[in-house]
Amino acid sequence: MNLWQQRLGTVPETVWAETDLAVLVLADNDLTELSPRIGGLRRLRMLDLGHNRLTALPDELGELTGLRDCLYLHDNRLTALPETLGRLTALRYLNVGENPLAALPDALGGLTALVELRAQRCGLSALPAALGGLGRLRELWLRGNALTGLPASFGGLGELRQLELRDNALTDVPEALAGLPRLRQLDLRSNRIAALPDWIADLPALERLDLRWNPVEPDARLMAALEAKGCFVLC
Repeated sequence: MNLWQQRLGTVPETVWAETDLAVLVLADNDLTELSPRIGGLRRLRMLDLGHNRLTALPDELGELTGLRDCLYLHDNRLTALPETLGRLTALRYLNVGENPLAALPDALGGLTALVELRAQRCGLSALPAALGGLGRLRELWLRGNALTGLPASFGGLGELRQLELRDNALTDVPEALAGLPRLRQLDLRSNRIAALPDWIADLPALERLDLRWNPVEPDARLMAALEAKGCFVLC
């Protein structure tokens, strides 16, 4: 069911009776609240609630255990996410970006099938260690937060290919990334990084490293080592 940009203001009651729905798009409808009846749509595979004015989500969202394709919550006014989201163990894509969250719940560590997580511009100053348990995660987008580091547990993200840390408050490349076997693209633009660690040249799959708009002083030896392994460096 596609109700995108219908200026609804509120979800029609008839929607909750459609218990066989696999896809529900409610994006860009000026929604300010979501009924707990959402929990009855247990066959949903994809739910889009982006570009609304939601300030909170019902705990019943965690009853949508059939969600496996995508859950879009971006560009709302959410200040917190329900702990029950951790029940969505089949979910592969989650976007919570552009919400004034300030923190992500530990429960997100339960999203063990997650392949892509977007939490851009959420006012985050730290991330929960539980995210390090997302062993299938391939893409993590964290642009425009206030992060000063990453939990040591991020060393367990063995499938991570792409990591965006642009526009944060990093002064060092997080050591938690050392040795990640599949990390290909690392975006560190617009941080406060002044030097690179030697181990960065040992990342076996690194193909692109973006250091633009950092006060980093390129080390000729390290740059040569990165170039020799085929890594394209922007600084």
